[in-house]
Amino acid sequence: MNRLCDSMEPRVMDDDMLKLAVGEQGPQEEAGQLAKQEGILFKDVLSLQLDFRNILRIDNLWQFENLRKLQLDNNIIEKIEGLENLTHLVWLDLSFNNIETIEGLDTLVNLEDLSLFNNRISKIDSLDALVKLQVLSLGNNQIDNMMNIVYLRRFKCLRTLSLSGNPISEAEDYKMFICAYLPDLVYLDFRRIDDHTKELAEAKHQYSIDELKHQENLMQVRLQDERARQEELEKHKSLSAIREESELPNIEKMILECSADVSELFNELMMLEMQLVEQLEETINMFERNIVDMVGLFIENVQSLMAQCRDLENHHHEKLLEISISTLEKIVKGDLDEDLPDDLRALFVDKDTIVNAVGASHDIHLLKIDNREDELVTRINSWCTRLVDKIHKDEIMRNRKRVKEINQYIDHMQSELDNLEYSDILD
Repeated sequence: MNRLCDSMEPRVMDDDMLKLAVGEQGPQEEAGQLAKQEGILFKDVLSLQLDFRNILRIDNLWQFENLRKLQLDNNIIEKIEGLENLTHLVWLDLSFNNIETIEGLDTLVNLEDLSLFNNRISKIDSLDALVKLQVLSLGNNQIDNMMNIVYLRRFKCLRTLSLSGNPISEAEDYKMFICAYLPDLVYLDFRRIDDHTKELAEAKHQYSIDELKHQENLMQVRLQDERARQEELEKHKSLSAIREESELPNIEKMILECSADVSELFNELMMLEMQLVEQLEETINMFERNIVDMVGLFIENVQSLMAQCRDLENHHHEKLLEISISTLEKIVKGDLDEDLPDDLRALFVDKDTIVNAVGASHDIHLLKIDNREDELVTRINSWCTRLVDKIHKDEIMRNRKRVKEINQYIDHMQSELDNLEYSDILD
């Protein structure tokens, strides 16, 4: 994969190279001559093409602060660096280089299209800042772990993904796995994903996806709780600062600001709680659907098992009736060699008595099978209903408790503000 040309030495991105590239891509003829005479400001350049120049290292781009499109493909770049000032960049092409690690993209918050095709990358990471990412090309690299796909779930705008030419693309479940774990994806390896494939992928990986969504919701809850705790800590610091202040005008101003912060904190905490309620509701509903499906499958298995029991009982009944009638005929003819117990022999009076006795036994067995089936179905349905009801009730109680805690905390904070007096602070 090394594209170092024997005929060219590795080059550095210096001012001469950048000026030449800007001049080549700028206006030509008379307008171009005027631009060259007056000079072109790098900060005004919106697009820059630096492909096929044997560049070894990215450097000297800090002046291109308004650059939106950067083309660095077909060089020998080994490390992503020097891009921290290109915060307006929307399109970046680093394909056909020697890059091994994804890095140096933390400030590119507006990036929508990223190409790292044909490099030496083995792991997808360090893209967290690219919240607007829509197109990601990582074909012809060395990515071999399907768990890299799970990392991409955080990019809600991602619609186009290319991974062909990587070891993972040879996996049997490659396409289904990606379609299941990235349901909003529209194009995979330059082909549109049809709805039927998405449905099959979702059905195949349903339980794994549900479990992952549950874990993601729990992580989101933890992050929200941590953010709320940080905000609470900041408010406590504000109160301490007020107590340490000695100038009355400053104290009054700080109290007003702190009061506004407390109100803002209340709104923020309540909003977080509402978001948590919605997320937990979705998780609980998902759990309810899954547990109902599992109970339904269990009931189907029970009914199938009981149907087999009925078939066995019917077969047993036929054999028993056949043996009983044969035994009666032997008793009538005096050919029965075996001694029968008196209570059993009393049944062999005539054919009707035998048929009635065997039929009664058959009816009792079938009734026991029916009762057992009804008992199992009733118990599992009752258990499922109680479990789901308890989860819903627990969530309602948790929500009420949290809202009460928020109100108590805000009341406490407001009370401390109301009780702050200038004379007390001076003391």
